[in-house]
Amino acid sequence: MTRPIHGPPLPRRDFLKAGGLAAAGFVAGGAAVPGRPGLTLPVNPRTERAMPTRNLGRTGYRVGAFSLGGQAAVEQPNNAEAAIPIVERALDLGINYIDTAAAYGGRDRWSQRYIGEVMRRRRDETFLASKTHDRTRDGSLRLLEDSLTLLQTDHLDLWQLHNLSRMEQVEQIFAPGGAIEALVEARDQGLVRFLGVTGHADPDVLIAALERFPFDTILLALNAADRHHRSFIERLLPMAVEQQLGIIGMKIPARSRILSSWTPPPAEEQSGWTRASGPGTITMREALYYVLSLPVSTVIVGCDSVAQLEENVRHTAAFTPLSEGQLDALTQKTEPIARQALFFRTWS
Repeated sequence: MTRPIHGPPLPRRDFLKAGGLAAAGFVAGGAAVPGRPGLTLPVNPRTERAMPTRNLGRTGYRVGAFSLGGQAAVEQPNNAEAAIPIVERALDLGINYIDTAAAYGGRDRWSQRYIGEVMRRRRDETFLASKTHDRTRDGSLRLLEDSLTLLQTDHLDLWQLHNLSRMEQVEQIFAPGGAIEALVEARDQGLVRFLGVTGHADPDVLIAALERFPFDTILLALNAADRHHRSFIERLLPMAVEQQLGIIGMKIPARSRILSSWTPPPAEEQSGWTRASGPGTITMREALYYVLSLPVSTVIVGCDSVAQLEENVRHTAAFTPLSEGQLDALTQKTEPIARQALFFRTWS
């Protein structure tokens, strides 16, 4: 089921133009899934009025440009009083895509528990995505069973391979008994609708995965510092556009490290090469607009509070694409803090 790369990457100007066109041509949310009669997608009636919407690749889903990530407050232990209102408010604001993972929130899987409390009542309002960090068939199917229970649903809209960072993981996933078998089985049984892959460390690892299997989506790390080291924009994003994948951007504020408002923790609380001596260099609005100006379907951001969530949705509602000159200026602005803004990349 290999899908090869066809031709060289587009020149940057043409690449951005093509991505914008791809993001603009949609079918309506709530429509039947292409090639799968009788299967319909969730719909949040507030989305179209709340923010720009874009095509989630070939899935037929119209996704809001800003989506909720299941980290930050939504994965903290014993944090229901903060986490559940964030998920509720996200749906109220028109967000129609929520991302979580079996690995979020530690062994107790707090992220899925909190989101499940809302899904129990409002499942049909959002495209629900989760992930398996297990690289085997059997282990992944066990995680899926647990995820469905915690999320209080009988299916996922998207199930993804979580955080591929090394080539040996790709080999294990596609070996006999590997996790790809679980993804295909779950889709064939109707437990999940679409299949995806995620990562933020090395573009070549994700390219290898895309060459082996026709995924529906890719969740990849993109922010304004990207071009300074192992650029996903230059190496991976053109392939994702060519394959017409649903493209979900993450690590936009780099856990706040890219933001000028961020205060680094004391030096004694930091470790290794991720140490930071000062704040970032751009605003959250600039961080969002940089990635939204790329050919992505949506961006996911974990939020610490309802107020932070509302601010991000307001920024997205007012979004207009940045010019090439503005994108370049933000890239230059992040150069001094590239390492802390790309802490998730492979640096060795």
